[in-house]
Amino acid sequence: MITFPKPDVEQFLRTFSIADFAVSPDEKHLVFSTNLSGKYNLWGMDLPNSFPYPLTSIDQSCQGLIYDKKSRFIIAGFDQDGNENTQFYGVPLNGGTMKKIVNHENTRNFMPKLSNDSKKLYYTTSRGNPSFLNSYCLDLESGQERLVLEGKDAATYLFGFSPDEETLLYYKHFANTYTLLYAKKGNEDILLTPPTEKQHTVNDGVFVSDSMIYLLTDYDSDFTYLASYNLETNEFSKVKELENESFTAITYNKENQLLYLTSQKGVEDQLYEINLQNENWRNIPVPCSVINKLEVAASGTLYLFGMSATKPHNIYKNTGDEWVSLTKYTVPGVDSNELVEPDIITYPSFDGREIESLFFRAKKENENGEVIFWPHGGPQAAERKFFRASFQFFLNNGYSIFAPNFRGSTGYGLEFMKMVEGDWGNGPRLDNVAGLDWLIEQGHAQKGNILLMGGSFGGYMALLLHGRHADYFKAVVDIFGPSNLFSFINSVPEDWKPVMDQWVGNPEKDKEKLIEFSPITYLESMIKPMLVIQGANDPRVVKEESDQIVQALKDKGRDVDYLLLEDEGHGFSKKENEIAVYQKILSFLKRFTAVTEKV
Repeated sequence: MITFPKPDVEQFLRTFSIADFAVSPDEKHLVFSTNLSGKYNLWGMDLPNSFPYPLTSIDQSCQGLIYDKKSRFIIAGFDQDGNENTQFYGVPLNGGTMKKIVNHENTRNFMPKLSNDSKKLYYTTSRGNPSFLNSYCLDLESGQERLVLEGKDAATYLFGFSPDEETLLYYKHFANTYTLLYAKKGNEDILLTPPTEKQHTVNDGVFVSDSMIYLLTDYDSDFTYLASYNLETNEFSKVKELENESFTAITYNKENQLLYLTSQKGVEDQLYEINLQNENWRNIPVPCSVINKLEVAASGTLYLFGMSATKPHNIYKNTGDEWVSLTKYTVPGVDSNELVEPDIITYPSFDGREIESLFFRAKKENENGEVIFWPHGGPQAAERKFFRASFQFFLNNGYSIFAPNFRGSTGYGLEFMKMVEGDWGNGPRLDNVAGLDWLIEQGHAQKGNILLMGGSFGGYMALLLHGRHADYFKAVVDIFGPSNLFSFINSVPEDWKPVMDQWVGNPEKDKEKLIEFSPITYLESMIKPMLVIQGANDPRVVKEESDQIVQALKDKGRDVDYLLLEDEGHGFSKKENEIAVYQKILSFLKRFTAVTEKV
C-alpha cells in the first residue's frame, strides 16, 4: 500500500480565489477575476459551458467589473501591483487587446456605471478633488466628459441613477458609521433619511421606478433594515427589519418586481426575497456561509459568489430551488474531511459585554498544543465563516486558531461598531486580553505560550498587545500593521483623511491618547521574537509603518525578521508571494513550537 505525506503549504495555498464576477445581460457569458494562473486575471465562461478561458494576461487585480447592457463588451478596473490607483479599460468579450477608457496617472477611480444605452460611463474619481472626490459622465463615442457631482464635506460617491437617468443616487462617507444617501435631480439634493443629529448609515440603495427608491439603513435603529423613499411625496418608510440582523446589499429584478437582500448576523449571511407586488417575503437557502456578491438576471436567475470556512470562493447559479456550482474551487489534493469548521463561542469581556469568536481547533491527529491568537483587520470588519487557506494550512500543521470579534466589529449593530472609533488602543485591546484569559482559563493555552498574529488592524493590535501584554506570548507576527498612529493618520489615501479624526483621532486634540494607543510607544516591552511582513506598494498602511518599528527594534538588539514584498500592496495578489509569506510564517512559528516540545 502506498502512503503519502501530509499536504504541504503549496497544496493549501494553491487554492484559487475569486475577487469579483459579472454575468452578461443575455446570460451567454460570465467573467470573473481569479488567480487561476497564479496571478489575478479575467477569465470567461461561455454559458452554459462552465469551462473557463483567459481573457487578460496583465496579472493584476480587478476592481470594478461590469458588462455593456447589450452584452458586447466588458468594463474592468485594474491597479498596478496593489497600489489601488485603479484605471478603467474596455475588454472584448473573448479577450484580447484592451482599450484604455479612464486612465489618469496617480488617481483613484471607483464604481463604474454604464448608461442604459451603454454610450456613457459614469464613475467617481480622486482626480481634481482627492479628499472629497468628483464624479463624471464620459461619452464613450466622443471621449467628452462632464462633471456631474462635485464632492464636498466628505468623500462623495456616485452610486446609481433612475431608469430615466434624470436622478442621480449618491452617498457621502463621513465615517464607516456615518454615511448618508442622497438623490440629485437637477440642482436639488434630497437626503433620503429623515434629518437627525444622530449618526447613522445607509449601506445600499436602488431605484425601482423613477420616483421610488429602496434603501438599507440603520436610521433610528441599531441594526440595518429595509426602507423606502418616495421622491414624489418625500416620504421615508420602514419596510422590513429583522432582530439582531443587518441587511448588507440589495438587488432588484425589474421583470418580476422582486427585491433580493443579503444580510449579516454575526459570522454568517442570509439571503431573502421580497415580492413588491404582494409583499410576500421568503428566506432562500444558500450553498455558503458568506455571500460576497449576488447578481440577478432579467430572467430571474440568481448568480451568487460566496464561500464558507471549509469551502473556497465559488460562483453558483440558481434557476429554482437548486444551486449549481459554476466553478469547482477546492483545496487541491486535500479531502474536505481534513478541513476544520470553527466553533462559535462567546466570552465575557472586562465590562461584561459578550464577545463572539470563532475557535478553529486542530484535529486531534494533527494538534501540536499550540494556539494562534488572531485579531482581525478592519477594525470595522469581522472574522466570519469565510475561507482562509492560511488558516486551514496552520490547522493541518497542528495549530489551533482563536479569532475574536472584539468591539468595533461589524455584524453586531451600529453601537458595537462605533465602540472602536477614537478608541483603537483601549476597549478592543481589553476585549482581546479577555479572550486570551478565556483561552487560559478554559485550559486551551498557557500564559506566555501563545502565538500572536494579525494583519492590517490585526497587525496593529498584534503590535500593541505585544507592547502592553508581552507576558501572554512567545512570538508575534505582524502583517502590514500600523505602528505609529501619527504617521499612519498622515499617510493614508487623501479620501480617507477626512474620516480620521472620528475613526482614529486628531493628532493635536488627541495627542496624549494617540501616544498611548501607538504600538511604537512600547518598544521597551516588545521583548518577544517578531516577524514583520509588508507590501512595498501598500497605500493604506504604508511601508514606513513597518520600516520604523523594525528599525527601532533592531536598534535595541531585538529578535525581529522583516519580509518586504516589492510587488504587493495591502494583501497578497500573487500566489508565489502568498506561498512565500506563509512558508516564512510557518518556519518562524516552528522555531517556538520545537522549543515547547523539548520542554
